[in-house]
Amino acid sequence: MRIADKWEQYKILDTSSEEKLEDWNGVKLIRPDPQIIWKTPKNESLWKSADGHYHRSSSGGGSWDYKNNKPKDSWTMSYGNLKFKIKPTGFKHTGLFPEQAVNWDFMRNKIRESDREVNVLNLFAYTGGATLACAEAGASVCHVDASKGMVAWARENAALSGLEDRPVRWIVDDCEKFVKREIRRGKKYDGIVMDPPSYGRGSGGEIWKLEDSIYDLVELCSQVLADEPLFFLLNSYTTGLSPAVMAYILDSILVKKFGGKVTSDEIGLPVNTSNMALPCGSTAIWQKQG
Repeated sequence: MRIADKWEQYKILDTSSEEKLEDWNGVKLIRPDPQIIWKTPKNESLWKSADGHYHRSSSGGGSWDYKNNKPKDSWTMSYGNLKFKIKPTGFKHTGLFPEQAVNWDFMRNKIRESDREVNVLNLFAYTGGATLACAEAGASVCHVDASKGMVAWARENAALSGLEDRPVRWIVDDCEKFVKREIRRGKKYDGIVMDPPSYGRGSGGEIWKLEDSIYDLVELCSQVLADEPLFFLLNSYTTGLSPAVMAYILDSILVKKFGGKVTSDEIGLPVNTSNMALPCGSTAIWQKQG
C-alpha cells in the first residue's frame, strides 16, 4: 500500500464500527466509512471531542450534527505550498481526498524531472488537488469536470495556493465528450490523470457504471497522449475494481502503444491509534521507463 503520510494538518485519529474520526487542521469530524468493519474499542473522550458528526439517512444522503463548537462554513488546510478550502457538504465529503497526496507527489516528481514542457489533462478533476500539484511543478494543465460548482471550488483553491496565474484551462464539460473533441482537434498531452466516479448519469439521463465504461474510456484517452508521454494515472474507489484489474487495463492499452511499465496498489492514510493504515481506494500508474 502507498500511504499518504506527509500531511501536517490532517490526520485520522481513530476508526471503528464503520466510522472514522479525522482532524482537519484543528476541526474534528466523524464521517461514515462502510469498509471499517472492525469494532475496536473507542476512546470515548477522544470521540466525544468531535466538532461534527455526519449521520447517514435511511432514505439516502444524510446530515451533520454539530456537538461542540460548530466550525465555520469553510476553512483552509495546507499540504506543503498547496492550500485548500475545506467545507463539509451534505454528502459527507469535505472537498478533499487526502490520500491522493501520494499521487500528487508522484506527478510533481515526474514533471520536475522532465527536460521539456509538460501538458497534463486532469479528468473528473473535482476541486483540483492534482491540478494544483501539477501546476506548481511547472506543468500546463487542462482541468475538466462536469460540475460548475466543483470547477469554481478548484479555482478558489488555485487562488489560495497562489497559482491563479499558472497556465490552467478550467473546463466545465462531460469528460468523455471533451476528450472526443480534443481528438478531433489534434490536441496532445504528456500526462493524464483521471478519478472517475463509480456511478453516475450522463447528460441524457443514461446510467454510467465505471466497471462497464473504464476500458473504453482509457482507450479513448490514449488517443490524446503525446508520442512520448510521461504518465497515465487512474484512480478508483469502486470496491469491485481491484488495483490488478486497473493495471491490466492500462497495460493492455498503453504498453503496446508506448512501451513503459504499469504499477498498481491500494492507497491509504495512517491511523494514529493503531499505527496501521486505512485503505482509501486504488491507483494504477503507467509511466515511461527511464
